[in-house]
Amino acid sequence: MPRNYWGEIKDPVHGYVYITEGEKEIIDSFPFQRLHRLRQLAGAEYVYPGANHTRFEHSIGVLYLAGKVAENPNISRSTSEDEAEMVRIAALLHDVGHGPFSHVFEYLLDKELGKTHEDMTHWVITNSELKEILNKIGYNSREIGKLAIGTLHKPKKAFLDQIISSAVDVDKLDFVVRDTHHTGAEYGYIDIFRLIQALDVLGENLAVDLGALSALESFIIARIESFKSIYFHRVGRAAQIMLATAMEKANEELDLTSFKTPEEYLAMDDYTVWTKLKNCKKSSGIIKNLERRKMLKCVYERTFYEKDAMISNIFSQETHRKQLQADISKKAGVGTEAVIIDVPTVPSVPYHHSVLMEPMEIPVFYKTREGKRVLQRLSEISKIFEVLKGFMNILRVYTDEENREKVSNAASKILGDIPASAKISY
Repeated sequence: MPRNYWGEIKDPVHGYVYITEGEKEIIDSFPFQRLHRLRQLAGAEYVYPGANHTRFEHSIGVLYLAGKVAENPNISRSTSEDEAEMVRIAALLHDVGHGPFSHVFEYLLDKELGKTHEDMTHWVITNSELKEILNKIGYNSREIGKLAIGTLHKPKKAFLDQIISSAVDVDKLDFVVRDTHHTGAEYGYIDIFRLIQALDVLGENLAVDLGALSALESFIIARIESFKSIYFHRVGRAAQIMLATAMEKANEELDLTSFKTPEEYLAMDDYTVWTKLKNCKKSSGIIKNLERRKMLKCVYERTFYEKDAMISNIFSQETHRKQLQADISKKAGVGTEAVIIDVPTVPSVPYHHSVLMEPMEIPVFYKTREGKRVLQRLSEISKIFEVLKGFMNILRVYTDEENREKVSNAASKILGDIPASAKISY
């Protein structure tokens, strides 16, 4: 299929992004234009004033990087021109199923419908006006829908899915540089183009050439530092928890999860839902507090490095978190609603699933003098990843301003005093 380039889009991170006429048709559709009204990091603007970028420009960036991967000679020799364009289009549409406030809505989707934004992405691509547009420009909407969430499973071509969904995919490569750019919280330089050029296909899987090990290590460290300082920042999380609570309280009245068609779902964005929450009695108080920056307070925070069955259960199971919430509220003499337990594994945390992915999943290889590619275990090559395995066990307790002291004392008694080295400033 010949590429008829339409023109370019100026991106603040990658520069000029050239798009085809077919891609322009997709970009001009309602489901894609809606991404202008979904912030990439809802809640982060309370910490980083510049974090007002949207899913729209992120998706353009992911299209651009998917194109760069497809142009890599190691990849292009295993890919037809048609497959390369499919990867670009699927990358462009990978976030089209996000709900209002992005990952914050995921909590409600999961709780009420047992769905993720990936499920919604596939549904929107195959049932909205995107279906007709894709068919018109020569693509199968079902195939694009699967590829957009990394589940196409084309025989002998697993790497096509992995370009969009893997430990080193174009989604992560874009959001790490884009989110650090817009927040200003830049932890080290990440040479994402070195990583892209180091990708190769071994068998049918993507792998990274160990010649780019330092770039790979920088990328993983940047993801971890970004997670702690941006996505799981205690104040940003306070805003996200408040939004999630507001939506949960108002859901019965506002029917946020009773949509039947993609059009009903797509009618919801940050603007429309914020307005509804503000006008709904059950949630208006929370929105008023957000408008005045009266945030929930983090009264206890601890990173658990030791292996402990009780702690593992708190991170993995909601029933254990509810029990802990009940225990702390009882000891503090406050209602259970006044105590919130937050851990990185809950669905409302941005990118929780991508950061929790074991870095060991990244296949790496080295080349012999004869040019043979030999697969290696990353854990044997780089000890950095071994050290970082336990970093994610962060547990926080939040409450409102008036119960701050009582809940803090109760949490310390139940979970243990925080070591002086781990104390955080409020």
